[in-house]
Amino acid sequence: MMVPAALLLLGALAAVVAPRLLARADWPDHEPVVALWAWQCVVAAVLLCCVLSMTLSAAAAWVAVRGHVFAPAPHSVVDAYALSKGSPWAATTAVALACGGAWTAAMLVREVLRARSHRRQSRDELLVRAPLLPGEEPSSDWLVVLEGERPDAWWLPGTAPQLVVTTAALRRLKGRQLDAVLAHEQGHARARHDWLLHCSAALAVGFPQVPVFAAFRDEMHRLVELAADDMASRRFGRLTTALALVELNEDRGVFGPCPTPQAHVPQRVHRLLAPPDRLTPSRRLRLTAAATLVPVIPLLVAFVPGLRALG
Repeated sequence: MMVPAALLLLGALAAVVAPRLLARADWPDHEPVVALWAWQCVVAAVLLCCVLSMTLSAAAAWVAVRGHVFAPAPHSVVDAYALSKGSPWAATTAVALACGGAWTAAMLVREVLRARSHRRQSRDELLVRAPLLPGEEPSSDWLVVLEGERPDAWWLPGTAPQLVVTTAALRRLKGRQLDAVLAHEQGHARARHDWLLHCSAALAVGFPQVPVFAAFRDEMHRLVELAADDMASRRFGRLTTALALVELNEDRGVFGPCPTPQAHVPQRVHRLLAPPDRLTPSRRLRLTAAATLVPVIPLLVAFVPGLRALG
């Protein structure tokens, strides 16, 4: 039972240390795509620790489970994990982690269903405000111009994704600013940022007492916007993208002295106007490789006893 306990300790350590290291680092704002990958690897490592610990705890508590888990393995491998000795906490740990996994799946399903319901409602409202012409199919156009007094643009994901732009935005955005806004929203769609937001929200809502999941959700909301800003600025320039952000948000009070729910917009504009130096390709590669190795550590902890027995 040492390995399941070690995995739980490793998961707790990763959940506490990794977010603090990422919060103190200065490179996530330079490379938001790499930071997105690093956060996903950290959360995957925490979840993997829980899954592996649950599996080995169940194998220690019930012989039937042990027979399925170690069916193709020789007896020396089973003896290396000392599962036959059992533990009074094995069954409790396995059941608790299994309930946590089921709760996570339920929260994810609820988040996806809620997002689908919201998209369906948004599309219904869109059809009311912008009715189809005779013979026009609902999914025939990916760009919809909507009559509106507030400049706005947003992406509706789904099987037939659509980009909605209000007429006020068309009047206010000048030159290639509209192209920058479209590129920003297309960046969200191509990278499937909606799925990242769904997963992070499901974990944060399902486990509100776990700080790493709350930090994961907050950072996903921030980093996906920075990544989409970079996609737009690479095509149409940082100044154009920054001006487009200002034009779309200046009437919402986000640049005022009082905090607002969209206080991150001024930070994004400042980042575009005074861009941080990008990391060198070699450092980006090293950071990506280091993040990829984080989920490998729980696998090593789980499989090293068996590999030693085979060796």
